[in-house]
Amino acid sequence: MSARDTILQRLRTRTDGALPVPDCDFSVMTGRSWGRDERLERFEQLMTSVHAEVVHTQRSSWTQALSGVLRDKNIRRLALGNEHPVACEARVSLANAGVELVDPARDIESWQREQFEQVDAGLTSTGGAIAETGSLWLWPTPDEPRRLSLVPSIHIAVLDSDTIDATFFDVIETRGWACSMPTNALLISGPSKTADIEQTLAYGVHGPKELVVIVRHADD
Repeated sequence: MSARDTILQRLRTRTDGALPVPDCDFSVMTGRSWGRDERLERFEQLMTSVHAEVVHTQRSSWTQALSGVLRDKNIRRLALGNEHPVACEARVSLANAGVELVDPARDIESWQREQFEQVDAGLTSTGGAIAETGSLWLWPTPDEPRRLSLVPSIHIAVLDSDTIDATFFDVIETRGWACSMPTNALLISGPSKTADIEQTLAYGVHGPKELVVIVRHADD
């Protein structure tokens, strides 16, 4: 009998009853008393502290804000999905805007070089955000693959202001991730960045050099 089998056998033949389940105290990870405005303020403060941009707009006019971002950054080729409401609204708005809309729903090998060298930006929706860490969370799908946010030099993310949770624990709890875990969730806390041994921080080495978050507010 191996050492592993011996240990498991001892656990199975315990004579002093079942192992007690320890009390769980998650208060250190949750229980923040931040209201909606404070969560938004904290999220924006942390995002902008790492060189991300935050653009505020009304829900009904967010595509105009998107057009402004594309114009200001001279974006001519934008990769985005086809099915998500964010992508659908953007495609309608940009149909005659002089921006080439790139479809990511292709075999990766057929356009791998193109997406690295010729796509100016990627547009994605978001599942929400985390105020405590200043992070977006994305749940990639075949319509919005993760490469939209990881490959182009500019990532434009659309966030609804009422989807900002206080902590990551709150996201897991309120979204029911314990019962339905996403196959590939992304946490994004600013543009791509890395540092060398001398702690010199560099942006955009392994991913987007810029992150623009378009925050949509409910219409008054």
